[in-house]
Amino acid sequence: MPASGATPRRVSHLRYVLTENPVTLVAVVMYCVLVLMAGFGPMIAPYDPLATAPERALQPPSAAHWFGTDALGRDILSRCIVAARLDLGLAVSAVALSFAIGAPLGAAAGFFGGWADRVVSRLADTIMAFPLFVLAMGIVAAMGNTLANIVIATAIINLPFYIRVARAEANVRRSAGFVESARLAGNSEWGVLVRHVFPNLLPPMAVQVSLNMGWAILNAAGLSFIGLGVRPPTPEWGILVAEGAQYILSGEWWVALLPGAVLMTAVFSFNLLGDALRDLLDPRRRT
Repeated sequence: MPASGATPRRVSHLRYVLTENPVTLVAVVMYCVLVLMAGFGPMIAPYDPLATAPERALQPPSAAHWFGTDALGRDILSRCIVAARLDLGLAVSAVALSFAIGAPLGAAAGFFGGWADRVVSRLADTIMAFPLFVLAMGIVAAMGNTLANIVIATAIINLPFYIRVARAEANVRRSAGFVESARLAGNSEWGVLVRHVFPNLLPPMAVQVSLNMGWAILNAAGLSFIGLGVRPPTPEWGILVAEGAQYILSGEWWVALLPGAVLMTAVFSFNLLGDALRDLLDPRRRT
């Protein structure tokens, strides 16, 4: 019977979180728009993102081309929409990889302590000793600028965040009452960690995932901007900004500014979504 009443309470709390702070609702709407662009971008784009038309090159925003056109006459709005699938795909893959490695390592380090804690903590400290974007540049430059290597580089620089959050949360919970009860019930230390401690780490880790999604998008776009990421003519937000940067001084501001605004909106939406998840998962905000 308690389970049957849990769902209405969760729905009520979700409604409260969305209506109590309008910014949270805006973040959810922005996130849904990004998912729609990523899932159905090629179908909803008004033009072919790769089709060139020199006769309409560098046209300003108009009713026909809401974001204008670039130096090759390609519709910038269509390229921004289609680029969402690639950028979000890179970010999701990198964050999933770093979470799958960093969360278990951090949880084991915080729960067991000792040499495991020292080894894992030194690994995180070593990665954090480098400027993270510079480290990503070095990894991609050494391994080659393929999509797989961009994902690996982004995952590596995100590892310390998951290691530290999981380690801190597991360290707090390893002496909790429910953990001692699980030990007295005959569970092994690994069983306690996997079945009882790790599931309790997921709410704060979910917030970290959302925040790192924005950073992963920005990292992938930054690598493309400096020529170490996705290669032209593939539509990608960082490439669109890089291609338009040379036209800002000549007055064609829309070529770089509007794709940059889309990139900023994507990163901003995931940061706001992280705050929304924190409010949603925090039991102290359940009224």
